[in-house]
Amino acid sequence: MTRPAPPAWWRAPLARLGTWREQRALARRAIPDDLWTLTLQRLPFLARLGDDDRAELRRLCSLFLDRKQFHGAGGLEVTDEMALLIAAQACLPVLRLGLHFYDGFVGIVVHPDEVVAQRSVMDEDGVVHEYEENLTGEAMSGGPLMLAWADVQDAAEAADWGYNVVIHEFAHVIDMRAGITFDAEATADRSTARGRWLRSLFLEHERFARRADRDDETFLDPYAAESLEEFFAVGSEAFFVAPATLKTEQPRLYRLLAEFYRQDPERDRMEQGGHEAPLKTAKRET
Repeated sequence: MTRPAPPAWWRAPLARLGTWREQRALARRAIPDDLWTLTLQRLPFLARLGDDDRAELRRLCSLFLDRKQFHGAGGLEVTDEMALLIAAQACLPVLRLGLHFYDGFVGIVVHPDEVVAQRSVMDEDGVVHEYEENLTGEAMSGGPLMLAWADVQDAAEAADWGYNVVIHEFAHVIDMRAGITFDAEATADRSTARGRWLRSLFLEHERFARRADRDDETFLDPYAAESLEEFFAVGSEAFFVAPATLKTEQPRLYRLLAEFYRQDPERDRMEQGGHEAPLKTAKRET
């Protein structure tokens, strides 16, 4: 059931209340200059951002830190420095979209390293198979979101091969919130802009899956071939941390992600006179 919109005479006071609450949150979670500078230094892929975008990212980080709750697992204590490093990477994809994409959860659990999860799957004959899965991150509808600190803190080095666990998991959150990949093939109506975009993403995934089946060398981790959801998440990682290489190898995917996120990291990188490390490939734990 859809709630009716508030009457026109009440909208201005509501807007002022929202602004007042935001200003209070920004004051509560103001980021010290030295901590912000350290975060930018630890995440070199943020160097492509201009002054206005950096200011907006800093604003979003303050609001993100005010709205989320961090929990350390396995004896890990999540410091302000660690929380901000996660926030900066999480807020990068929603720089143009807005934090409301992350409204569906509050908790973020940070483990020292990857964790082993017990899984089960039923085959076509109804037989249940048990197995273990190594996880460096996991996003679930309603939360909490899980991250392995060992991978989070290696974001600068991992960017060389287009890997970023924070962006990957928050891309899943965005996907779940927006319903991007859910039943995408059936909902890809070519008569609408959204349908055409979905159809193009679906075709790109099919092309990539065929390359992975042939064991072709690819910049994107072959894990992206597992499903459209993983293709969107893995592609999003590379889009933000290794845009030049992704644009060279998969220009159609790059354009689709630029259209969705309303950002063009490679253009920004060139305007800032940046550079990118040479292509590397790596397998991820799944």
